[in-house]
Amino acid sequence: MFGDGRARGADVESLWRRDQGTRCEAKSCQTGEISMVEAAVQSHSSQDAGLQTDQGEETIQYLDHQQEARVDYTGLLSFLQGVEDVVIKELNKNWRSHAFDGFEVNWIDQNEMVSCLHSLSYPEAQDQKLQVTSISWNATGSVVACSYGRLDDGDWSTEKSYVCTWNLDRRGLNPKHPDLVVDVPSSVMCLAFHPSQPSLIVGGLYSGEVLLWDTSSIDDPLIGRTGMTDDTHTDPVYQVDWLQESKHSHHFQILSVSTDGKILVWQTQRDGQLKLAEGFALVTQQIPWSLKLKKHARGESAVGVTSLSFSHFDPCVFIIGVEGGYSLKCSTAVETTAVSRTGSSIPLKAPAQFAFAPHGGPVYSVSCSPFHRNLFLSGSTDGHVHLHSMLQAQPLISLQLSKKYLFSVRWSPVRPLVFAAATGEGEVQLFDFGKSSQKPTVSIKQASVQTPVYCIEFNVMQTHLLAAGDASGMLKIWKLSSDFIQEGPREMNRLEQLANEIPD
Repeated sequence: MFGDGRARGADVESLWRRDQGTRCEAKSCQTGEISMVEAAVQSHSSQDAGLQTDQGEETIQYLDHQQEARVDYTGLLSFLQGVEDVVIKELNKNWRSHAFDGFEVNWIDQNEMVSCLHSLSYPEAQDQKLQVTSISWNATGSVVACSYGRLDDGDWSTEKSYVCTWNLDRRGLNPKHPDLVVDVPSSVMCLAFHPSQPSLIVGGLYSGEVLLWDTSSIDDPLIGRTGMTDDTHTDPVYQVDWLQESKHSHHFQILSVSTDGKILVWQTQRDGQLKLAEGFALVTQQIPWSLKLKKHARGESAVGVTSLSFSHFDPCVFIIGVEGGYSLKCSTAVETTAVSRTGSSIPLKAPAQFAFAPHGGPVYSVSCSPFHRNLFLSGSTDGHVHLHSMLQAQPLISLQLSKKYLFSVRWSPVRPLVFAAATGEGEVQLFDFGKSSQKPTVSIKQASVQTPVYCIEFNVMQTHLLAAGDASGMLKIWKLSSDFIQEGPREMNRLEQLANEIPD
């Protein structure tokens, strides 16, 4: 009834494909063509008008108005000619006016207060009742070092002391935990960081020895020392400094001053020994006393040196302060041999060239002006600061800042008329000669009780910072107001006037 069979297939022609083929279009979907235009805006036409929309009627009217605008040059010329005489007259009047002489626009906010940024201390040194005897900033201005010792009483020669450093840029700064603590067998009297190598620091001891440390070597930072030889100081070293070997040299020697009357220059050796390279000696007989000053008794007694400051204009010239209350102008470019100085491996020279009027006590601090070649400050235990010209024996100005001792005075590295002084009453006084030549502009109380401030140092790199160390073992970092770090108008002129004053 049923059988297998094969029927012919049925074909149904696609009308859609035929129509698309006629238009030569290949599509994968049954929709019309989507028109696309590459443009930065979603409009069919574009125009540089600062808008992402088509131009409206108001915009077209505005542009048409701009195109129609015309300048009446004839009228403009007539107006300018009419006001020319009046404008020229007012300009000439303003040009001759002195109403704004010296005015300088200052876009920096003025800070009226001097604030304490850090109070640093080393508890172990404070437990021994040691004092901050010296401060120094390193070459980058980020690390501050202080020495702990004793300046008043006690057995200085055998008492253990310390050198401590803090990096103020370090995160998590611990004010009671120094980054580095160096134990020293004798009281450290003074410190000085290397001018260009941030990790090198030299110190002078009560024993007369000079030591050199590398603060990057935490395990054993001591890399040089003078040792106790015939060349070593026989009295405490009150100041150390770095002396450039020559004007264009990158090598520095170490300079030390002591109350034994000697100023010694040391050369570092590869074996760690500091070798004496040059030396000077102060003896009463060879000091050129001014005829206006009281002459000391003739003799060959040593003149104890307590402080030193080099000129910023002549590398051979330096000022020293001595125990007798005098300040002396000296020079390294001398050839005269010091008399009756024995016990030295090389001949010592006599550097003194001029003596200035004395204080009523030892001069523990001198500071040469960074802005004038002839000006320097001296501070004494009589509580006075003297402003001196190197050309005159008598001081230009004498200021009594303390009824007790005055231990340190420093000229500002950025303000020609500003200096700071540390007093026995526990104050840091900031003076601005531009405001007053008789009283301090700001008196900073270092401690709640009258604890003497022994040392102060401006930060040459970060000029808004001032460090002060006191007898309680506290090292404080003060942030100076903008008034003390921005040079004012005609400040150099005022400084020149001070230098040219004739003392009474």
